Amino acid sequence: MSLSVAVAMLAGVSACQVLPALPPLWLGAVLSVIAAGFYIFAPTWRDLAALVFGLCWAALVGQSVMQQRLPDSRVPMTVLVEGRVLGLPQREPDSVRFDFRIERGPAGVPVGEKVRLGWYGQPPGLDPGSCWRLLVRLKCPQGVLNPGGYDFEKSALAQRLAATGYVRDPASARRLAPAQGVDAWRDRVSHQIAQALPAGRARFVQALALGDTRALSDRDWEILRATGLTHQIAISGFHVGMVAGFGALLASGLFWLWPELGRRVPRPQATAVGALAFAAAYTALAGFALPTVRTLLMIAAVLMAKLLRRPQSGADAFALAMIVVLLVDPLSVLAPGFWLSFLGVAWLLWCLPHERQAGVLRPFFESQGVAVLGLLPLTVWFFGQASLPGPLANLLGIPAISLVIVPLALLGLLVAPMSAGLAGLFWTGSAWVMDGLWWCLERMAHWPAATIWLPEASLLAVVLGCLAAFWLLLPRGTPGKALALFLFLPLLWPDRHTPAPGEAEIVVIDVGQGLSVLVRTAAHTLLFDAGPANARGLDMGEAAVLPGLHALGIGRLDTIVISHGDNDHAGGLTAVQRAFPLARVLAPEGWAGPGMHRCQRDAHWRWDGVDFRILHPPPLFPYERNDSSCVLRIEAGGRVALIPGDIGRHVETRLVREQAPRLWADLLIAPHHGSDGSSSEAFVAAVNPRWVIFATGASNRFGLPRANIAERYRRRGAAIADTARTGMLRFSLDEQGVRRQSARRTDTPRYWREPGATGSGYAIGSPDSER
Repeated sequence: MSLSVAVAMLAGVSACQVLPALPPLWLGAVLSVIAAGFYIFAPTWRDLAALVFGLCWAALVGQSVMQQRLPDSRVPMTVLVEGRVLGLPQREPDSVRFDFRIERGPAGVPVGEKVRLGWYGQPPGLDPGSCWRLLVRLKCPQGVLNPGGYDFEKSALAQRLAATGYVRDPASARRLAPAQGVDAWRDRVSHQIAQALPAGRARFVQALALGDTRALSDRDWEILRATGLTHQIAISGFHVGMVAGFGALLASGLFWLWPELGRRVPRPQATAVGALAFAAAYTALAGFALPTVRTLLMIAAVLMAKLLRRPQSGADAFALAMIVVLLVDPLSVLAPGFWLSFLGVAWLLWCLPHERQAGVLRPFFESQGVAVLGLLPLTVWFFGQASLPGPLANLLGIPAISLVIVPLALLGLLVAPMSAGLAGLFWTGSAWVMDGLWWCLERMAHWPAATIWLPEASLLAVVLGCLAAFWLLLPRGTPGKALALFLFLPLLWPDRHTPAPGEAEIVVIDVGQGLSVLVRTAAHTLLFDAGPANARGLDMGEAAVLPGLHALGIGRLDTIVISHGDNDHAGGLTAVQRAFPLARVLAPEGWAGPGMHRCQRDAHWRWDGVDFRILHPPPLFPYERNDSSCVLRIEAGGRVALIPGDIGRHVETRLVREQAPRLWADLLIAPHHGSDGSSSEAFVAAVNPRWVIFATGASNRFGLPRANIAERYRRRGAAIADTARTGMLRFSLDEQGVRRQSARRTDTPRYWREPGATGSGYAIGSPDSER
């Protein structure tokens, strides 16, 4: 199988994923047949045929997946469905999250498809593999969209999630059948491991033996990210390959024990079957997670050639594996793991010698060096960070996990049905080695600058970084290697586009139903509110605000203003303060905690030619939640932005009466997300904004922004934007006016993002007139 054909097909599949809309099914089917014909009967056009076929095949699969979603994402539906619990439910303090395959339901429900549900409370009997009848509230998969953040909608597409929702009436839920299947067995064994080990020591054994990461804490993941070892925890593709190798070794050992076996069964084919069987079994232990299935397909593609007795070079095996994965699941290119896996293997095939080397340590160290350097550009592209202790942590962690911890954990699984005591000994040994490794990782994670956050890189910077890595990994003696380092500069130190003196940038971060706004001047930064957080583990400060700040190149916050104490504005403060502990915090009287400064009327400061002023609340104003919101006015180059928090009509009336001249603004963040209790006619007239931004969550249960409120602003000629429809919004304020720089969702349209299907129906408009 030609490597150029595989690369061409990959290019076509990848090109499909950046289309704003998919071609019709009939067109994709016709072009696929034509491309296949050219591939078979016109060898000189094979690469082009593979590219076209890849694009059309990915479009056909994308169309099929999109058609399984709910018919109208603007209208959540409440329906009674029956189905089966998939995977391992994730239990939080006050709720459970789980995947559910719908097996029966009314018209319009994606029967046979997977949905993700929440169940508030702790329902008994919600076990993996159990069947239930549930009354659920469903909507299309929707999420926030910011640079550097998790793109849930893309992930939902790759995972074939047809909808998300929650159990509407827990009292009416009925369990129809008990737990059964592989996931039920995984859950039982996971509990057995937890009982065999002291509290806190079982979590990594559960993750590495069964792919059960439910017991890992946020702190655990922070340490793993800081040390670059997240790919080694849970059952990863690397571990599937290792187990496949063990299966091949075991099958080969049978021929050593019984030499006459070789007369009946060809040894190469027997080892291939053993490797494939072990890899498939281990993939099942992971609940057929996408990364492990991808690795299984790669292994199967290579071993099938051996079973068919067809000789293959490393490049041919690599190409065949890639084509098989793209044919089975073209949406796998949406996952970073696909690119890291294949590019890592490609670097190793290119750089490491093909002849066998003496010893084990040298090839291991060389492979680690190749992987770290070769994958650096993609690591920055996908995750926006680099781990300084990562190379050393991998040198320690990979041998310990792969050669000791995982084998002991798996031996425990093998003997558990026969002897619980012996299984506990193996699991204890695995946990003991992991404890020692974890002690080292914790200290590495606390190194100064252990994690380097990098601004969002451009595609050109990533390409130049890959060229630099290729240049540096050429054989010794290649001239000009030092010059290759300069090609890394756009990746590691990109242009951050900071405002000039006297100018300001206003960035409305998409945090769902909440608010977080970044204000940046030439040398200072301010964050107004930090988004929501709740006990179920949803912390937008951690998931949206911080990734957005890092992607924008913000290395320091000078001031954090918390408008008031409601969760949708202050919930993410803890996460933001943990990342920026030196930032000054302003908050209203009555809510401000120790070490915070009071947010009071007439507080004023000037940064880099930009004026900041607090308009509300006045001194000694009683804390009244929404009406105590800090109101911030920013003026740059004669242009004004106004951020009023969640003030209601009572405070609006007071501001119009006492400070009307200061209310006029070019850019307004709509008070209280556009609710009926705010944006009075008098306030709208006094502000008379050119742009109005509603910070809302997609399909939020409050129905915000209200259509009559949005229309009130429209009648005054204001342009309307809703973060549920646009994602993160960036505006510039200077002498030339207010200009929209970017809208994350509408500027990067993808076929799985439907701006018309979320929010209130208001996306990006244009002001009726210039001021």
